[in-house]
Amino acid sequence: MESLGSSVKKKATERHHKAEVLIAGEQLRLRLHDSKLIKDRRYHLRTYPNCFVAKELTDWLIEHKEAPERETAIRLMQELMAHNIVHHVCDKHSEYKDAKLLYRFRKDDGTFPLDKNVKVFMRGQSLYESLISAEDSIMKVREESSIQYQRTFPGCELIDWLGQNGETSSRKEAVELCRTLLEHGIIQHVTLRHHFFDSNLLYHFRINFRRRRRLTELLGEILRPVQEDPDSPFCLRKLNPETGSTSFLSVQPNKEIKAPLSAVRRSSATSLSGGGPGGYFNSPPGLVECNPKSVLKRVITNEELLCPGAPYIKKTIAIVGDAVGWGIVVRGGKPCHIQAVDPGGPAAAAGIKVCQFVFSVNSTLVLQLDYKTISHLIMTGPRTLVMEVMEAIE
Repeated sequence: MESLGSSVKKKATERHHKAEVLIAGEQLRLRLHDSKLIKDRRYHLRTYPNCFVAKELTDWLIEHKEAPERETAIRLMQELMAHNIVHHVCDKHSEYKDAKLLYRFRKDDGTFPLDKNVKVFMRGQSLYESLISAEDSIMKVREESSIQYQRTFPGCELIDWLGQNGETSSRKEAVELCRTLLEHGIIQHVTLRHHFFDSNLLYHFRINFRRRRRLTELLGEILRPVQEDPDSPFCLRKLNPETGSTSFLSVQPNKEIKAPLSAVRRSSATSLSGGGPGGYFNSPPGLVECNPKSVLKRVITNEELLCPGAPYIKKTIAIVGDAVGWGIVVRGGKPCHIQAVDPGGPAAAAGIKVCQFVFSVNSTLVLQLDYKTISHLIMTGPRTLVMEVMEAIE
């Protein structure tokens, strides 16, 4: 059976990013309408309908924590302009300027270009809403190669559904549609190994159209990795430490850490609270090195995790980082596991737990990687971290 080629994967990833920008832009447009920031405005005896003042929008983005400062807000809006989502009302400025200039969403004046990629995206969104809202949806928890996946559908069942609901006139047309959706990064095989086939192979939507996006996800900020002591697999660091006090406890190697878990959220290469100049996160002034005992009772191998009938369930979890980080510590290797979770952090709120094994990070399989490589993947990815984890069945 045909495997998924690297060129198809690359194009799907690029189109997937385009889709994410479209979703984020549309969500922003609706919020600005609700906030009355978009309205008819008069300038030089002429009325410009459904527009906003750039300077006011920059203030709004910072006030609503969509951008940490004006520079980032400008970059975010420039990204929307680059994707033909926003433009100057008279098209005199090709760049977004933080000034008293009027801009408008192309969807509000009918100039949004409906090219093939956009049409495929809109078709995918329509199918997603229909499938997820159906009373007896075909999107269910299923198992492939002894691993359970959420909201999946066999290829053949999706083909059946498309025909039964009048979406396509033949199975051939339905297969062509699904292959197009996969090539545009809208659906994917659960293990990313195969193209779309009218078979029992499992697929799921790569895009959650209902999830609210943070605009900073669009920039894909590359954060500077933490320099770690190779002998210490656990480094804590703190933002803006106060003189004479610290929430971190430094211990001798091989002693179990007793520090409060509030520190974990500001910690380690995988807590990701540091960044370069102009980045979202502030760079910490120093490190406190610790070396805690592993939370695992024994070493687990990949063979055990993937063995048919193994007592593990696979979960997909999206974590939106806050101004401090994600609130997790990943350790180990082949496979890596969740070593610590800040109970008040984004990861805990999303459902990440200690002792879960990391299966993939942002659609990249990581079972054969060590924790430093996984840390780098997280740090160079978007602010919304999508992790697939294997959790023991109790």
